[in-house]
Amino acid sequence: MTELWQQSASALAEMIRSGSTTSREVVEAHLARIDAVNEQVNAVVEIRPDDVRREADAADAARNSGQPLGRLHGVPFTIKTNLDVAGYATTEGCETLKDFMATEDSPTVERMRAAGAVALARTNMPDLGLRVNAESSLYGATHNPWMRGRTAGGSSGGEAAAIASGMSPIGLGNDIGGSLRNPAYACGIASIKPSRGRVPQGNPSALVESAFNSQVMLAEGVLARHVADVRLGLEVLMGAHRNDPLSVDVPLRGKDVAKRVALVPEPFGGETDADVAEGVRIAGRALEAAGYEVDEIEPPMLFESYIGWAELMTANFQLTGPLIMAVMGEGGRRFVELASADFPLMTAESLELMHENRHKVARAWRQFLVEYPLIVGPTWTQPPFEHGFDIRDQESAMKVVETIRFVVPANLLGLPAACVPTGVANGLPTGAQIIGDMYRDDLCLDAAEVVESAVGVLTPIDPRG
Repeated sequence: MTELWQQSASALAEMIRSGSTTSREVVEAHLARIDAVNEQVNAVVEIRPDDVRREADAADAARNSGQPLGRLHGVPFTIKTNLDVAGYATTEGCETLKDFMATEDSPTVERMRAAGAVALARTNMPDLGLRVNAESSLYGATHNPWMRGRTAGGSSGGEAAAIASGMSPIGLGNDIGGSLRNPAYACGIASIKPSRGRVPQGNPSALVESAFNSQVMLAEGVLARHVADVRLGLEVLMGAHRNDPLSVDVPLRGKDVAKRVALVPEPFGGETDADVAEGVRIAGRALEAAGYEVDEIEPPMLFESYIGWAELMTANFQLTGPLIMAVMGEGGRRFVELASADFPLMTAESLELMHENRHKVARAWRQFLVEYPLIVGPTWTQPPFEHGFDIRDQESAMKVVETIRFVVPANLLGLPAACVPTGVANGLPTGAQIIGDMYRDDLCLDAAEVVESAVGVLTPIDPRG
């Protein structure tokens, strides 16, 4: 018999709606699962059982009284600790922010609640999200449920590990350099970084306005075990919001385009592990079998896209660096120092040139995406690394930056990018990242579902040593 904690978010919503189970029963199943396995992975970092049960009971009362039900009515969800939840601290993984209380929900939390979902728990992340390893100065390190001692990815690593190990069916994170996709890949689940502006952002508790690199490259999104749940979560979250002037109302489904894929198993700019490349080719074969035309060809100006992302991040850090370094713990500070040591200081002239080049890259990719509406490649170009590797020395830090090189073009250009598992190699998941043109998130998810249908869903799993 399938346990409630093993069910998808969509299945749980239907079961609650039909009366075959209750929100309280679903919540109790997930609380028990957290109690059973969280100690092994350290993904969930804050939970208030009384609050969760009260929300579940209210959801059940609404269902029993015949009130209109949202699409995720009664379904528990988890929330990364850099998203405001009223009455909880928005710690962003930092010891220095452990008492920074939120009085309102962030837009994505607000929309999940409006869809009837029940806030289950908060999940781990690195300090300020500035590592791709979910190791927090406040909460410690999250372990990959597939292999203890390996990273679960970052910065939404706690979310991915919780979902992969059955502690949550669906959760919220964000992504400025792969932070929704890195952990999805590392933990063998699905996610999407939406198109720029599709999902609103902005914590009500924020003390400063959104930095320019965040306005251009940050996206809020959802992680889940099933691509259908990722799609459902995106539909719940998307649309213009009063607190985000950059958020837009754009339909998810667009016009029909050619089913043509550019396959990039080994992207330019560094080494790619053979198992990672084969994982991408598995996705390519699945898509080809489903009627897509698949060619091994790279999009243009890849190196320029990597550099553009790094320059935009570096420009922001030059202004905010002293404050960031004062807030972060030792591990976060060390990674930032090692990874940014070789980048030159930006000037007014170099900033202008950077934005001109960003536009040039965007135009080249738009032209390429007309011919190839989907680009399928790796998320990371290497398997999940051992804890501590990213801060061992400058060489290892730069190897990590090289590993994430194919995730950053989607941030620089505001493009949607979905992640889907493609199998397991040497005990760790492999996967594919599917990038589309602006506001063609639907095409990315359609292709991800094709791959999922061919490969299967790999999780939930019991954490492994």
